Amino acid sequence: MKRPFVTKEQLEELTQQFPTPFHLYDENGIRQTARKLKAAFAWNPGFREYFAVKATPNPAILKILQEEGCGTDCSSLTELMLADRCGFSGQEIMFSSNDTPAEDFKLAHKLGAIINLDDFTHIDFLKETIGTIPETISCRFNPGGVFTLGESAEGFQVMDTPGDSKYGFTREQLFEGFKKLKAMGAKRFGIHAFLASNTLSNEYYPTLAGILFRLAVELERETGCDICFINLSGGVGIPYKPDQPANDIAAIGEGVRKQFEEILVPAGMGDVALCTELGRFLLGPNGCLVTKVLHFKHTYKEYVGVDACAANLMRPAMYGAYHHITVAGKEDAPCDHKYDVTGGLCENNDKFAVDRMLPEVELGDLLVIHDTGAHGFSMGYNYNGKLRSAEVLLQSDGTARLIRRAETPEDYFATLTFEE
Repeated sequence: MKRPFVTKEQLEELTQQFPTPFHLYDENGIRQTARKLKAAFAWNPGFREYFAVKATPNPAILKILQEEGCGTDCSSLTELMLADRCGFSGQEIMFSSNDTPAEDFKLAHKLGAIINLDDFTHIDFLKETIGTIPETISCRFNPGGVFTLGESAEGFQVMDTPGDSKYGFTREQLFEGFKKLKAMGAKRFGIHAFLASNTLSNEYYPTLAGILFRLAVELERETGCDICFINLSGGVGIPYKPDQPANDIAAIGEGVRKQFEEILVPAGMGDVALCTELGRFLLGPNGCLVTKVLHFKHTYKEYVGVDACAANLMRPAMYGAYHHITVAGKEDAPCDHKYDVTGGLCENNDKFAVDRMLPEVELGDLLVIHDTGAHGFSMGYNYNGKLRSAEVLLQSDGTARLIRRAETPEDYFATLTFEE
């Protein structure tokens, strides 16, 4: 059973200060998760987590993670600007983007970020844009085809299709690209790959690590390039459903260590640093969307209408993604009523849950929509003139702090022009 990290009493107090809907984050949970990740890879002296800013682009969150030793993974000009304003600098920033505008590369270079190239043609584009090739450079690898892990120890199959992905170099391009980059002045190299999303398997990262470690050995031998770091990217998932097992990050770290010692150490590459980009793993379970019940509708189905909508959390509408829902104060009540939980957008997919069994819901009840700490607020939008919600941090001392105010109609109209 999933339980919120806040009680009904805490929520009632919070909603007196912060009108619903709002995204709520748990500082204690964030710090504990970051420390578990760091401990799992402590065997690798150069290890660093580069938090995926796109998951939760908020200065308060980034500063917490900075205090826990994390860097930032940025994918756009404004994400680079945000990392810079939060005090990240130099190789604390990884810049991984695609279809990249010149101004983005210019700022990444100015900040001293590690640039992770997505395409072979970007080598020349980067040189033309900034006038040089940085001495430290990384490239993203796409093996193509289908990546299948098979049945994991947890009973879940992991499968994705890198061949359909728009990201990364082919194997042939990667070898040619490394040779070209070395000839253009690059001295320290990294490789990066992302083969599957939100995996619930302790075997995914070790499997990916084995693929990249073997590739690194071949690259170094054939090209003579000094591979200094390997970025395992993201993909370690979270259990959105109550019956799904959580990943064991300690077991994952140990699995990667075994691959490291079997593949890299015998090849004389035992000093390679490892990187991760675990936005969802770090923040997902440590955030929730708090919303209030406004209406009921009794037609062909039973509908619960809330004051949040897909503009506040678009994953269910966009992907059909499951997010668990708790009726605050009724955590132990029987789930004997079937509802669709909906928002107010003029779109029929604006549903947080379909045919969801919940305790009996009453007007004014507070619903907690779980696991929205990553790719929740950040994917918001203004369709139907809906305004983005506030973000609130439940701090380690038990107090709450507003870390992003809710948008107002004035914000919505600020970018519009009207003819007099």
